[in-house]
Amino acid sequence: MLRLNEVKLPLEHDDAALPAAILARLGIAAGELLGFTVFKRSYDARKRSAVVLIYSLHVEVKNEAAVLARLGHDIHLMPAPDTDYKFVAGGEQLAGHTNEPRPIVIGTGPCGLFVALILAQMGLRPLILERGKQVRERTVDTFGFWRKRELNPESNVQFGEGGAGTFSDGKLYSQIKDPKHYGRKVLTEFVKAGAPEEIMYVSKPHIGTFRLVKMVEEMRANIEQLGGEYRFSSKVVDLDIVPGSDGGQVRGVVLDNGETIASNHVVLAIGHSARDTFEMLHRRGVYIEAKPFSIGFRVEHPQSLIDSCRFGPSAGHPILGAADYKLVHHASNGRSVYSFCMCPGGTVVAAASEPGRLVTNGMSQYSRNERNANSAIVVGITPADYPGDPLAGIALQRELEERAFALGGGNYDAPGQLVGDFVAGRASTEFGSVVPSYKPAVHLTDLAPSLPEYAITALREAFPAFNKQIKGYYKADAVLTGVETRTSSPIRIKRRDDDLQSLNTRGLFPAGEGAGYAGGILSAAVDGIKVAEAVALSMAARGK
Repeated sequence: MLRLNEVKLPLEHDDAALPAAILARLGIAAGELLGFTVFKRSYDARKRSAVVLIYSLHVEVKNEAAVLARLGHDIHLMPAPDTDYKFVAGGEQLAGHTNEPRPIVIGTGPCGLFVALILAQMGLRPLILERGKQVRERTVDTFGFWRKRELNPESNVQFGEGGAGTFSDGKLYSQIKDPKHYGRKVLTEFVKAGAPEEIMYVSKPHIGTFRLVKMVEEMRANIEQLGGEYRFSSKVVDLDIVPGSDGGQVRGVVLDNGETIASNHVVLAIGHSARDTFEMLHRRGVYIEAKPFSIGFRVEHPQSLIDSCRFGPSAGHPILGAADYKLVHHASNGRSVYSFCMCPGGTVVAAASEPGRLVTNGMSQYSRNERNANSAIVVGITPADYPGDPLAGIALQRELEERAFALGGGNYDAPGQLVGDFVAGRASTEFGSVVPSYKPAVHLTDLAPSLPEYAITALREAFPAFNKQIKGYYKADAVLTGVETRTSSPIRIKRRDDDLQSLNTRGLFPAGEGAGYAGGILSAAVDGIKVAEAVALSMAARGK
């Protein structure tokens, strides 16, 4: 099989164009082409009047060696790499070589899900602990919060089966380096669980909330069939750690009902909002350090405006779908302002997990056909902005979320402001053409008190600057909704590079976004695979 990259065709091309392009590029007759599949499809929209599709293909030909020898100068032609997942240390046979207690996985977001899946596929029968509810019960609680303002602190956008990614745009792309093709394994398992097959080849795959719900259920059933065990509404409140001269050794976990479960291998896939768990880890002496994150608002524009600006006359084409964007501005006060978690054709959602605090997120369905585009527009901050102990970033998040709660009226309505008014420094009093999507409701006000002055200054400078990148982006009646504080974990539970165990606590495996090692569904799932392999190798070594 050959990999042929950079095959470019017009947006509107017929079925015969792709094989014809392969024959032309390889200089072979039709009878020499045995078959091909699309490995990746992206687009180049820099010329809006002539959008181009770009294909990477896996091609099967007669006399492959001769074709490679003849076209050795073509940097876009090569033998197709093996992208199949390979289990470590004997794979499924690992379970037969260890008498170790079963591993524990805390958390069922994308990271925990793939830790559990890989361990189960190796026959290691993981025990999966989730503080929240099963995904369908959690969905009922979350939608109830949006409709009735009734927050369940253990079952919401942040907590419950599927993790925070369940209520998101379902983006499945990342900028991580992935030499072992773990991302391919993630996408393959998602397709097995019911995701559309196109996620295997489109350049920016996404799934959407409703499809994610069904997939999470299917993957749980698979894990259970392989010997894994789930326990929902099972909150870990402490760790059993035996101290030692070079740090501690985990011996198990303690649940909120007082039960202690023994294990020498505990995976922390707890997500970026498990603040009480972070506090427990810090109290128990597990090494934690503060890390940078970002704060800002959600902004909503008409999706039609973004489509037109990005795709011109091709806007609305089914292959292109709803347009996204990526923006960055380096403000004069030294702060970087950028778009984050952009949700085409989606909604802004209430993502609070603690009473009396308000935070937003973005979500969309697979169709991405809602009226508005929304994105977080955030300002990067570092531990120098919140000096103190490793948990100081959490204290800042809570302070800003309390400010937003009060500005919104104290009932989980979000504070909002029109972009034009925000830049001008005046409170908003009525909406324009853009109707906000946040539920329960948006309360118009002045957002300036919700964030530190340096962030407000940088954001006010950024919106007019963004207009140079997307004409019409600085739209006076576009709507800002506050606040966005959970762009990433404010802490890092540092781990060793060689075995992925905690820097000072053996048997404890910090993983995913909550530990500071991922930033989205795909990267968290990939980190879960890496951690599962590390757990398996450790169990095999201890069991010898």
